[in-house]
Amino acid sequence: MFWSILLLIMGIWGIAATVNAFRPLRHDWLLLPSMLWAWVVIELPAQHVVVQIALTGVLAWLGALGSPVGWIGLALLVVSWVGGVVLTVQSRGARRVVERTLDAAGIPPSGLGVPTWRVLAAFPFRGRSVERLKDIPFRRVAGKVMKLDIYRSRKSSPPRPVLLYIHGGAWIVGDKREQGLPLMHHLARNGWLCVSANYRLSPGATFPDHLVDAKAALAWIREHAADYGGDPSFVAVAGGSAGGHLASLVALTAGDPRYQPGFEGADTSVDAALPLYGVYDLTNRLGVQSKKFVPLLMEPLVMKAFLADEPEKFLDGSPIDWVRPEAPPFLVVQGDKDTLAPAVEARAFVDHLAETSDSRVTYLEFPGAQHVFDLFYSYRCARMIEGATAFLNHHHKAAP
Repeated sequence: MFWSILLLIMGIWGIAATVNAFRPLRHDWLLLPSMLWAWVVIELPAQHVVVQIALTGVLAWLGALGSPVGWIGLALLVVSWVGGVVLTVQSRGARRVVERTLDAAGIPPSGLGVPTWRVLAAFPFRGRSVERLKDIPFRRVAGKVMKLDIYRSRKSSPPRPVLLYIHGGAWIVGDKREQGLPLMHHLARNGWLCVSANYRLSPGATFPDHLVDAKAALAWIREHAADYGGDPSFVAVAGGSAGGHLASLVALTAGDPRYQPGFEGADTSVDAALPLYGVYDLTNRLGVQSKKFVPLLMEPLVMKAFLADEPEKFLDGSPIDWVRPEAPPFLVVQGDKDTLAPAVEARAFVDHLAETSDSRVTYLEFPGAQHVFDLFYSYRCARMIEGATAFLNHHHKAAP
């Protein structure tokens, strides 16, 4: 009976995971755990189903189907597996989404593709062809030494175009070693030099400290990238979540002395921007963020100010309020199931940017995708980074 009960628990867990993947919870305190649970099921549906089938086989061999309880558990698991198949089919549509988006923007496919074995393995192995130069100091500030890592191919020849990647983590957690790895490894294999930089985190840091550090990393790239085989004449910026927010601000605040204390004269312009599931409005004026976003995160931890008392600080920190004609080309990437950075906000940012910017604005939205869907080599992630590579290669070739 024990094994039957265990199989029933597995069935309940499986069906709950599938339901959460299709309809993630948006309650304030369940928002993050629901997102993480949904992300695993959505991005690794095949692996999720295979593991469940294997465990079910073991439990059946141990006698779990010897009672009606076990059969009920099996029935629930079968339903969850059907949901996994639906999620798998949905993720396979990512290729068509990327192809249609690039075609509409006049961007031809380019670069090496992501091998199937990487998607099956999922984990972002760097491989021998890509080397990592780690913990290179780029700034000393507030008693801290800020460091960056460099990823480059052992096979490609300099000068390599450069990508600066800014990690996410709600401005309070995260590290340069943890995020954007599939994108940076893939770009490195395609002849790019990728730089992942740390920045000061809240609550120790107060905005715009995060932005200042990111721009300092960009200034370092302009000055020192050539020493590592990079081409400082073409630099793109990317980032996910809070990093997408900062990447957008970096792209939209080029040369602004308020965010370049001590390096006011440095060139902090970028030639292309790639924000992934970013936050584009710190005021929640559209009402799509969690009700706790401003009072529990932005006000006490990040901005150290009240929105009602100092709205200008929050507006200065919102990329949607920095949109200008001189903006560089943007590729904005979003998932329509994102509960932490809702797609409605990304669409509003893209619409405003497209109306204002003199450069091309491209929007890539994936049906069924949650937040941080590019953390591992899922099928959707692989297609996204192939599209991002084509976007970046296109604008690099088109640069003067």
